[in-house]
Amino acid sequence: MKREFIYEALPTRVIFGDGKMAVLPEEIARLGASRALVLSTPPQAIWAQQVAGILGDTCVGVFSEATMHTPVEVTEKAMQYLTDVKADCVVALGGGSTIGLGKAIALRTGLPQIAVPTTYAGSEMTPILGQTENGVKTTLRDAVVLPKTVIYDVSLTLTLPAALSATSGLNAMAHAVEALYAQDRNPIISLMAEEGIAALGQSLPAVIANPQNREARSRAQYGAWLCGICLGSAGMALHHKLCHVLGGTFDLPHAETHAIMLPHTAAYNAPEAPEAMHRAARALKADHVADGLWLLAERVKAPRALKDIGMPESGIDKAVELALKNPYWNPRPLTDKDIRALIRRAWAGEPPQA
Repeated sequence: MKREFIYEALPTRVIFGDGKMAVLPEEIARLGASRALVLSTPPQAIWAQQVAGILGDTCVGVFSEATMHTPVEVTEKAMQYLTDVKADCVVALGGGSTIGLGKAIALRTGLPQIAVPTTYAGSEMTPILGQTENGVKTTLRDAVVLPKTVIYDVSLTLTLPAALSATSGLNAMAHAVEALYAQDRNPIISLMAEEGIAALGQSLPAVIANPQNREARSRAQYGAWLCGICLGSAGMALHHKLCHVLGGTFDLPHAETHAIMLPHTAAYNAPEAPEAMHRAARALKADHVADGLWLLAERVKAPRALKDIGMPESGIDKAVELALKNPYWNPRPLTDKDIRALIRRAWAGEPPQA
């Protein structure tokens, strides 16, 4: 069999292990920085202040207004604060919302950033930034937004609520599922994708059963790291396009949207990507990938209907229109009829169909 591919490793320094948050001051110094701005969402403001305490004089401020979908107006406010305190690096503590803000700042300033993930979103391993302005979410790819260092400390995930652990993990899994059938897939990323899906598929039910299970948490974090590499290294297709449309247009929660859409998009593409979906099913120990993902969502008590997370039925037409507006590669051709049926099933919480 003839095989051709291009593989390019992303240059992020990864530090993985229990208690590794302690090396944060050393990592800031390693970047040649000395004036760190700590970023977080409002619910993690107290945590961000604790990180500031760890850094001491190295921390020049805390900005705790990060929010999902990285609104441009929030970024502009953070930029003004960063200028006022004369920060020379940022530390993004949290999930995709905070890391997205760190990336938006890096794009505008070129300043180095350290990501400290507390969820399984995977954004920290990608040179991809999604931003929202006037209700429209757009994405770009630029090496400057890639964190210089990522610190994975399992102790920071122990307080992640069970519900968010489930949806965040399924969100991460979506990166690997799409990487398996990506137009620019390669053998290394496919190996990481299958391993990442397996790690999350095995660990998420154990995390939900006992959120303090450090071994399960560590395996979930390992799986999320692998899935994040997949997102950063291979092109995405229908799944991520639909989630960006739905999240940005209807202000739906990011992880929950991915969790709901994943079984449906996998089912849609399975007929045209049989080898890729066989690997995903094998990782899930399921006969069919869509069924395996649907049942996993049920096991971890993740939402399975868009209507349950705030999408109005009247928005289906708009979602279809935006999903088809700009052509993009997907293993199976996109038609109005098929995409409409997919979104309607996801909206209603019906089982996925090919």
